[in-house]
Amino acid sequence: MRLLISGALVAAVLALQTVLAQPPAAAPATPATPATPAATHYVLDPAKSSLDYTFVQAGAANKGRFTRFQVAYDFAPESPAASRLDVTVDINSLDTGDQERDDTLRGADLFAVAKFPQAHFAASQIDRTASGYEAVGKLTIRGVTRDARVPFSFRTATENGAAVGYMSGKTSLRRLDYGVGQGDWKATDQVGNDVIVSFALRLTAR
Repeated sequence: MRLLISGALVAAVLALQTVLAQPPAAAPATPATPATPAATHYVLDPAKSSLDYTFVQAGAANKGRFTRFQVAYDFAPESPAASRLDVTVDINSLDTGDQERDDTLRGADLFAVAKFPQAHFAASQIDRTASGYEAVGKLTIRGVTRDARVPFSFRTATENGAAVGYMSGKTSLRRLDYGVGQGDWKATDQVGNDVIVSFALRLTAR
Protein backbone atom coordinates (compact mmCIF):
# COMPACT_ATOMS: atom_id res chain seq x y z
CA MET A 1 0.00 0.00 0.00
CA ARG A 2 2.81 2.42 0.93
CA LEU A 3 4.52 1.68 -2.35
CA LEU A 4 1.32 2.46 -4.25
CA ILE A 5 0.83 5.78 -2.43
CA SER A 6 4.49 6.73 -2.91
CA GLY A 7 4.28 5.86 -6.59
CA ALA A 8 1.17 7.97 -6.98
CA LEU A 9 2.84 10.93 -5.28
CA VAL A 10 5.90 10.64 -7.49
CA ALA A 11 3.72 10.53 -10.60
CA ALA A 12 1.79 13.59 -9.45
CA VAL A 13 4.98 15.55 -8.79
CA LEU A 14 6.41 14.61 -12.18
CA ALA A 15 3.19 15.68 -13.90
CA LEU A 16 3.18 19.02 -12.09
CA GLN A 17 6.80 19.64 -13.06
CA THR A 18 5.97 18.90 -16.68
CA VAL A 19 3.11 21.45 -16.66
CA LEU A 20 5.22 24.12 -14.99
CA ALA A 21 8.04 23.58 -17.47
CA GLN A 22 5.80 24.39 -20.45
CA PRO A 23 6.01 27.98 -21.68
CA PRO A 24 2.87 30.10 -21.15
CA ALA A 25 0.53 30.43 -24.09
CA ALA A 26 1.23 33.50 -26.20
CA ALA A 27 -1.24 36.36 -25.84
CA PRO A 28 -3.35 37.13 -28.91
CA ALA A 29 -1.58 39.56 -31.20
CA THR A 30 -2.85 43.14 -30.94
CA PRO A 31 -3.68 44.62 -34.35
CA ALA A 32 -1.19 47.31 -35.31
CA THR A 33 -2.49 50.86 -35.11
CA PRO A 34 -2.21 52.59 -38.48
CA ALA A 35 0.45 55.29 -38.41
CA THR A 36 -0.80 58.86 -38.59
CA PRO A 37 0.29 60.37 -41.92
CA ALA A 38 3.12 62.85 -41.45
CA ALA A 39 2.21 66.49 -41.95
CA THR A 40 4.18 68.68 -44.35
CA HIS A 41 5.33 71.97 -42.85
CA TYR A 42 4.72 75.06 -45.01
CA VAL A 43 5.85 78.64 -44.47
CA LEU A 44 4.83 81.85 -46.19
CA ASP A 45 6.33 83.18 -49.38
CA PRO A 46 5.70 86.90 -48.56
CA ALA A 47 6.57 88.20 -52.01
CA LYS A 48 3.76 86.21 -53.60
CA SER A 49 1.09 86.48 -50.90
CA SER A 50 -1.57 89.00 -49.93
CA LEU A 51 -3.79 89.71 -46.92
CA ASP A 52 -6.51 92.25 -47.67
CA TYR A 53 -9.58 93.70 -45.94
CA THR A 54 -12.66 95.61 -47.03
CA PHE A 55 -14.71 97.95 -44.83
CA VAL A 56 -17.45 100.51 -45.32
CA GLN A 57 -16.77 104.17 -44.50
CA ALA A 58 -19.28 106.93 -45.17
CA GLY A 59 -21.36 104.48 -47.19
CA ALA A 60 -18.54 103.55 -49.57
CA ALA A 61 -16.49 100.36 -49.67
CA ASN A 62 -12.81 100.87 -48.92
CA LYS A 63 -9.95 98.43 -49.22
CA GLY A 64 -6.75 97.96 -47.30
CA ARG A 65 -4.02 95.42 -46.80
CA PHE A 66 -1.42 94.21 -44.33
CA THR A 67 2.06 94.11 -45.78
CA ARG A 68 3.78 92.12 -43.00
CA PHE A 69 2.46 88.82 -41.66
CA GLN A 70 3.66 85.29 -41.00
CA VAL A 71 1.97 81.97 -41.75
CA ALA A 72 2.89 78.43 -40.68
CA TYR A 73 0.79 75.53 -41.94
CA ASP A 74 1.24 71.86 -41.10
CA PHE A 75 -0.80 69.93 -43.66
CA ALA A 76 -1.59 66.21 -43.55
CA PRO A 77 -3.68 65.56 -46.70
CA GLU A 78 -5.01 62.19 -45.56
CA SER A 79 -5.75 63.40 -42.04
CA PRO A 80 -6.89 67.05 -41.85
CA ALA A 81 -7.38 66.67 -38.08
CA ALA A 82 -3.59 66.41 -37.78
CA SER A 83 -3.13 69.73 -39.59
CA ARG A 84 -2.40 73.05 -37.89
CA LEU A 85 -2.50 76.69 -39.00
CA ASP A 86 -0.85 79.68 -37.30
CA VAL A 87 -1.02 83.28 -38.54
CA THR A 88 0.54 86.38 -36.99
CA VAL A 89 -0.18 89.83 -38.43
CA ASP A 90 1.85 92.99 -37.83
CA ILE A 91 -1.00 95.49 -37.40
CA ASN A 92 1.34 98.44 -37.84
CA SER A 93 1.78 97.34 -41.47
CA LEU A 94 -1.83 98.22 -42.35
CA ASP A 95 -2.15 100.26 -45.53
CA THR A 96 -5.37 101.78 -46.91
CA GLY A 97 -3.64 104.17 -49.30
CA ASP A 98 -4.48 107.18 -47.09
CA GLN A 99 -1.80 108.16 -44.55
CA GLU A 100 -4.16 110.18 -42.33
CA ARG A 101 -6.67 107.33 -42.18
CA ASP A 102 -3.89 104.79 -41.52
CA ASP A 103 -2.62 106.86 -38.58
CA THR A 104 -6.18 107.03 -37.21
CA LEU A 105 -6.58 103.26 -37.52
CA ARG A 106 -3.33 102.75 -35.60
CA GLY A 107 -4.52 105.07 -32.82
CA ALA A 108 -5.71 104.22 -29.32
CA ASP A 109 -9.43 104.25 -30.19
CA LEU A 110 -9.11 101.72 -32.98
CA PHE A 111 -6.30 99.12 -33.27
CA ALA A 112 -4.19 100.69 -30.50
CA VAL A 113 -1.05 99.45 -32.22
CA ALA A 114 1.30 100.80 -29.54
CA LYS A 115 -0.29 98.44 -27.00
CA PHE A 116 -1.45 95.63 -29.29
CA PRO A 117 1.04 95.41 -32.17
CA GLN A 118 -0.06 91.99 -33.43
CA ALA A 119 -3.17 90.01 -34.31
CA HIS A 120 -2.97 86.24 -34.05
CA PHE A 121 -5.00 83.31 -35.36
CA ALA A 122 -4.20 79.77 -34.19
CA ALA A 123 -6.18 76.80 -35.53
CA SER A 124 -5.64 73.39 -33.96
CA GLN A 125 -8.45 71.82 -35.98
CA ILE A 126 -8.83 71.67 -39.76
CA ASP A 127 -12.10 70.27 -41.09
CA ARG A 128 -12.68 69.07 -44.63
CA THR A 129 -15.74 70.67 -46.25
CA ALA A 130 -17.61 70.26 -49.52
CA SER A 131 -15.71 73.19 -51.04
CA GLY A 132 -12.33 72.76 -49.35
CA TYR A 133 -11.35 73.18 -45.72
CA GLU A 134 -12.24 75.16 -42.62
CA ALA A 135 -9.77 76.23 -39.93
CA VAL A 136 -11.29 76.23 -36.46
CA GLY A 137 -9.41 78.14 -33.79
CA LYS A 138 -8.93 81.33 -31.80
CA LEU A 139 -8.53 84.84 -33.20
CA THR A 140 -6.96 87.56 -31.05
CA ILE A 141 -7.20 91.23 -32.01
CA ARG A 142 -6.50 94.16 -29.67
CA GLY A 143 -6.11 91.74 -26.76
CA VAL A 144 -9.56 90.17 -27.25
CA THR A 145 -9.71 86.47 -28.14
CA ARG A 146 -12.74 84.84 -29.73
CA ASP A 147 -13.58 81.59 -31.49
CA ALA A 148 -13.21 81.87 -35.24
CA ARG A 149 -13.82 79.67 -38.28
CA VAL A 150 -12.02 80.47 -41.52
CA PRO A 151 -12.98 78.66 -44.76
CA PHE A 152 -10.24 78.22 -47.34
CA SER A 153 -9.08 76.24 -50.33
CA PHE A 154 -5.66 74.63 -50.56
CA ARG A 155 -3.81 72.94 -53.37
CA THR A 156 -0.27 71.68 -53.72
CA ALA A 157 2.10 71.80 -56.66
CA THR A 158 5.70 71.14 -57.60
CA GLU A 159 7.55 74.13 -59.02
CA ASN A 160 11.19 73.91 -60.10
CA GLY A 161 11.45 70.67 -58.15
CA ALA A 162 10.16 72.22 -54.90
CA ALA A 163 6.85 71.49 -53.14
CA VAL A 164 4.60 74.54 -52.77
CA GLY A 165 1.04 75.18 -51.65
CA TYR A 166 -1.59 77.76 -52.55
CA MET A 167 -4.13 78.81 -49.93
CA SER A 168 -6.95 81.28 -50.47
CA GLY A 169 -10.12 82.23 -48.66
CA LYS A 170 -12.39 84.91 -47.27
CA THR A 171 -14.10 85.48 -43.94
CA SER A 172 -16.10 88.17 -42.17
CA LEU A 173 -15.71 89.59 -38.68
CA ARG A 174 -17.18 92.41 -36.61
CA ARG A 175 -14.65 94.97 -35.48
CA LEU A 176 -16.57 95.89 -32.31
CA ASP A 177 -16.41 92.25 -31.14
CA TYR A 178 -12.68 92.87 -30.71
CA GLY A 179 -12.90 96.38 -29.29
CA VAL A 180 -11.73 98.01 -32.52
CA GLY A 181 -13.75 101.18 -32.00
CA GLN A 182 -13.73 103.16 -28.76
CA GLY A 183 -15.34 106.50 -27.99
CA ASP A 184 -16.94 108.01 -31.10
CA TRP A 185 -15.64 105.08 -33.16
CA LYS A 186 -18.14 102.74 -31.51
CA ALA A 187 -20.80 104.23 -33.77
CA THR A 188 -21.35 102.35 -37.02
CA ASP A 189 -23.03 105.11 -39.03
CA GLN A 190 -19.70 106.33 -40.45
CA VAL A 191 -17.59 103.17 -40.25
CA GLY A 192 -19.42 99.87 -40.59
CA ASN A 193 -19.06 97.06 -38.08
CA ASP A 194 -18.48 94.28 -40.62
CA VAL A 195 -15.03 93.76 -42.11
CA ILE A 196 -14.29 91.28 -44.91
CA VAL A 197 -10.85 89.70 -44.76
CA SER A 198 -9.48 87.89 -47.82
CA PHE A 199 -6.16 86.19 -48.45
CA ALA A 200 -4.22 84.56 -51.27
CA LEU A 201 -1.05 82.86 -50.06
CA ARG A 202 1.82 81.02 -51.62
CA LEU A 203 3.50 78.65 -49.19
CA THR A 204 6.72 76.67 -49.51
CA ALA A 205 7.39 73.29 -47.93
CA ARG A 206 10.20 72.97 -45.42
